[in-house]
Amino acid sequence: MKILLDTHALLWFALSDQQLSSTAVSLIMDPTNEIFVSPATYWEIAIKISMGKYSLAQPYEVFMSEAIDSNGFDYLHILPKHTAALAALPFHHKDPFDRLLVAQAKIEGLIIISNDTVLDKYGITRRW
Repeated sequence: MKILLDTHALLWFALSDQQLSSTAVSLIMDPTNEIFVSPATYWEIAIKISMGKYSLAQPYEVFMSEAIDSNGFDYLHILPKHTAALAALPFHHKDPFDRLLVAQAKIEGLIIISNDTVLDKYGITRRW
């Protein structure tokens, strides 16, 4: 399977947080699955850090390298076809980062790992 991680899923996996479901952990750990991280995810984390809404125990770049690169996750670059799909999405969800993840998942045929049930309204496959 090809899987896209929502921001909280990446954070909780990297931090071994118990909030991440056992299903999500199994999917992420399955070596037959290809795991993707969008720039929207690490951009959202950086913004929350800069606003003082989130903090990390280590420097941002070190954390991101360990969370993404050390786990062998792939980067899903934002392409014009993703933003074109984003422009056509209904406003079931107001969060611009989640909306971009939905658009990327739709265009690329990816499953999203997220606990956000609102994403289901977009007709994508979500696992938790």
